[in-house]
Amino acid sequence: MSVRLAGLLLLVWSAWGQGVALAHEVRPGLLQLTQVEPTRFDVLWKIPARGDRVLALRPVFSEHCRPVSTPLVRLANAAQVSRWAIDCDTGLLQGAEIRIEGLDATMVDVLVRINWSSGTVMSEILRPSDTSFRIGSGTAPTWGYLTLGVEHILFGIDHLLFVLGLVLLVPDMWQLVKTITAFTVAHSITLGLSTLGFMYVPQAPVEAVIALSIVFVASELARQNNAQLDVMARYPWIVAFIFGLLHGFGFAGALAEVGLPQTDIPLALLFFNIGVEIGQLGFVATVLGAAWMFHRVVGPAPLWVPRLAAYCIGSVSSFWVIERMVALFPSK
Repeated sequence: MSVRLAGLLLLVWSAWGQGVALAHEVRPGLLQLTQVEPTRFDVLWKIPARGDRVLALRPVFSEHCRPVSTPLVRLANAAQVSRWAIDCDTGLLQGAEIRIEGLDATMVDVLVRINWSSGTVMSEILRPSDTSFRIGSGTAPTWGYLTLGVEHILFGIDHLLFVLGLVLLVPDMWQLVKTITAFTVAHSITLGLSTLGFMYVPQAPVEAVIALSIVFVASELARQNNAQLDVMARYPWIVAFIFGLLHGFGFAGALAEVGLPQTDIPLALLFFNIGVEIGQLGFVATVLGAAWMFHRVVGPAPLWVPRLAAYCIGSVSSFWVIERMVALFPSK
């Protein structure tokens, strides 16, 4: 156990530095254009927000498009939603460029969707490294959903800390496989049920309880290092399954934030979940590889390392609990 902790201490401290600022901040935006007349489009622009803080992003359309209504702006579900209408020459719109100004300075992806009156749907995912595309060149973003899943788990430091806690708590490889599998099955269940509309849990309380689940794992890690056999040591896969159900609602919230229409949800769900699993397994493999390398190069870790790792994880997650509980009851 101490071998893994020694090899991953750097990851824990990295989570401390990045997690406070970035936990669940890497959320997708949505730009949707719906053709309502030959030259008129309704625009829906949705970007992540935390409280009153909104990312400085702006869609830029072709010079042949002009706004014909004042944007209606509101804050809802940790996002700023704007609606307005534009008028374009549809002949010139085909092949025109859509660009997201300011995207290259963020870690956010933006799903661009154009619903033509003919029923044709055109989609593309823009990223900080690729902030524009030409209308007519987009494709159904199947692989984009997979990428969103990978990015969500790899940049969702709170989910990674929970998985890291599982890896550190379970010394036996077979037990670890069962524990990670139980977590995967559980969050896949609630991700599917929530995304398909069979269950609904408000996202803000879910985020707070997810942070609390990491506090629990950290406390179990600290108690285990005191040679106390607690519930996590006896039944790690059961605990992982229970908390996995909760984390699945968190994943579903990230997928729902792009505002996908019902026809795209099954495809998005499948590939987003595959992406989450790829990211999760890649992280576990990195953790175990780093521990193995540390053991080969340095040898056994000092006895104080497990306790330090537990307190680092617990301190970060406790901060998230307080931060997210405060967000549930904003001051007027």
